[in-house]
Amino acid sequence: MTTDVSQATPRIAVIIPCKNEALTIAKVITDFHHELPDAKIWVCDNRSTDETAATARAAGALVVEEDRPGKGHAVRRLFAAANADIYVLVDGDATYDPKSIHRMVDCLESDRLDMVVGRRITPPAKDSAYRRGHRMGNRSFATVISKLFGYRLEDVFSGYRVFSRRFIRSFPALSIGFEIETEFSVHALDLALPIREIDCPYAARPEGSVSKLSTYGDGTRIALMLIYLFEQVRPALFFGLLGGVIAVVSLALGIPLVIEFMHTGLVPLLPTAVLASALMLLAVLTGVCGIILDSVGRGRKEAKRLAYLAAASE
Repeated sequence: MTTDVSQATPRIAVIIPCKNEALTIAKVITDFHHELPDAKIWVCDNRSTDETAATARAAGALVVEEDRPGKGHAVRRLFAAANADIYVLVDGDATYDPKSIHRMVDCLESDRLDMVVGRRITPPAKDSAYRRGHRMGNRSFATVISKLFGYRLEDVFSGYRVFSRRFIRSFPALSIGFEIETEFSVHALDLALPIREIDCPYAARPEGSVSKLSTYGDGTRIALMLIYLFEQVRPALFFGLLGGVIAVVSLALGIPLVIEFMHTGLVPLLPTAVLASALMLLAVLTGVCGIILDSVGRGRKEAKRLAYLAAASE
């Protein structure tokens, strides 16, 4: 009887989206090659103006280029280029702990998970590695996501993740920038995929390395992406809440007019009455749209689930 080597030894791809990380990318590639010597390491150069691509090639990585700016575009390019059973996503800034990858991969395999998230942990003495504004934003978005989808993730913005092949093949990848981490989490929660978080040390960037994050700009884009994904995966609830708000405004405008009409038989503010009636009609139509889109959303969810199951059988 022969042994199926492909099942005994899963193919691992380490994928690293990069922009202007010439200072750190060689270290990241070398560290992960040391920890995962059989893995293929892919780097996507996302319009770098330094020697990121050349440095990555010299360090032994397979390099692809993506001219459209944004981490989402770079990750989408890497997902299309790499072909593996297990995908390791990590940033090229040398802030994530390479040694933690063994626990993450072992957890994915032993528990048959689809996503393992490296939850960033910083020692008190090095707390500046994880900026306070980003930490507060992470907690706020984690709370919102847990309320919307009923599952608590502590670090929704971690750039250190391990995925199964079926996750990658069923993931639509619609994001452009750093909001892609939010999309990872929502995709997993929407399809009720088995996921887990594992504590991983998180370090500060080396001196001279510059972060690409914009606290307010990226935060705004992430918030808009979260609203969009909420509307996509929970349309009945989204439009129900929106219709409820419109109905409350309509009632606030209309009830005083109704009371006045009952006492005097007159409508003193006809334009306000027309506006209140129009808003109430809009609230009803919004609720109906939510019900219709919920049926459409169920069909899309079934299609994604089928894609997930098809990838699982490959």
